[in-house]
This record gives sequence, structure tokens and C-alpha cells, in this order.
Amino acid sequence: MSDDHNLFIRPPLWLPVIVVLLGGFFYIGGKYVETRDKTTASISVSGEGKSQAMPDIAELSFGIQVQRQTTAKQAMDILGKGMEKILAAVKKAGIEDKDINTQSLSLNPSYDWTTGQQVMKGFDASQSLTVKVRDLDKVSDVLAAATNAGANQAGGVNFTVDDPEKARAEAREKAIEQAQQKAITLANQLGMSLGKITGFSEGGGSMPPILYGRGGGMAMDAKAMEMAPTPVPVGEQEVNVQVTITYDLE
Repeated sequence: MSDDHNLFIRPPLWLPVIVVLLGGFFYIGGKYVETRDKTTASISVSGEGKSQAMPDIAELSFGIQVQRQTTAKQAMDILGKGMEKILAAVKKAGIEDKDINTQSLSLNPSYDWTTGQQVMKGFDASQSLTVKVRDLDKVSDVLAAATNAGANQAGGVNFTVDDPEKARAEAREKAIEQAQQKAITLANQLGMSLGKITGFSEGGGSMPPILYGRGGGMAMDAKAMEMAPTPVPVGEQEVNVQVTITYDLE
């Protein structure tokens, strides 16, 4: 008679957990390697767009320079009375208070050189204004009014666009369209197609002012400056926008 004995060994409870964890580790590791090995191709293209804008605002600069006076009070009194006349003339020409700003105001001692020494002989005073003209048909009238009222300091005319965003938007649209066409052509040449946009940048968009007669601020004799309105052409301003767009390739 023989006794048959069957030996049964139960696996530990933690073994299946270890197997599952190891399997997950190798799966994630494989996916990571797969992702690292798969590099997405991309291209960057640029485009340029231009638009034209007609200036609708003019900024005028002019003022008074008072030559040597005995005292500072005398210099400032003469300056103040002269500026009152100019302001009255400018307002009469149709300019509102909100569009008149003081650009500079100065009072300085005036010197002579005597026997090698600097000797103070009095005071000079000056004040300049910046006047915004919203009706361009009045530009020459305002200049003539200020000059005939006593402005004796040369300034300038600066033409700008009050709201340049419309012109920028038009130029931007043209630039983006040009960049997109470049991207499509390049992708076709590479035998691929465009994917999503991953980058965009914009430059330009500046609208440089048109300047007329902005000089050195040289003082002149007011009586010699009696003038009639002079035509001041405006012209157009160009807005230039550059864009760069980056696409994924598929």
C-alpha cells in the first residue's frame, strides 16, 4: 500500500500585483520612447502687408521768444501778454481749449562777456504751444492767425491719423494671407500638409508722422511775419505690418 501525497503550493497574494505593475511600467516606457522618437516637423513663414491711410489730424507747434529784458518780471509780463493774444487768435480760428497744450516754458538769464568775465544783463523768456487741428482745412488759417497775433518762433506741422488701427488691421490681414499662401506652397513642395498653428508674431505697424517745417525754433521779427494762409498738402501715410506664422506639418 502506497500513500500518494499531492503537494500544492499557493502563490503569494502580492505576486499578481507585482506582475501588473511591471507590465504597466514597460507599457508606459515604450510609449515614452515612441513619443520621443516621433519628432513633429514644422515650418515658419513670414508675410508682409501694406495699407494707406489719410491723416485726419494736424499738430502745430509755435510760440513766442522774448529777448533780453531788465528783470525776470518784465520778461514774463511781455511773454504772458503776447501768449494771450496768440491763444485768443487760435481759439477764434476754431480751436478748442482741450486741443491746446503748452510744449515748453522757460525763463533764463542773459549774459554778456565783459573783459573776460560773464556778466548778467537781463532775462530771456519763451513759451511754445502744441495745437491739435482736427479740421485739416483750417491748418493754414490757424498758422496764419498765430503768426499774425505775434508768434515769432518757428515750429512745425505734424500730420497723424487719429485712429490708425483700421489701417493696421487691413495691413495685418494682407500679411497673414501672404504668409498662409507661402506655407501652403512650401508644404506641397515637401509632400506634406499643414497642421495646426503653433506660433505667431507681428512686427511693424508703425505710422510715421508727416512733418513739414519742423526747424530749429529760430526767433523772428513778428512784424516781418505777417502772412496770409498758405496751402499745406497732407498726402497719405503708409502702414506696414510683418507677421511670422509657425505651422506643424502632417
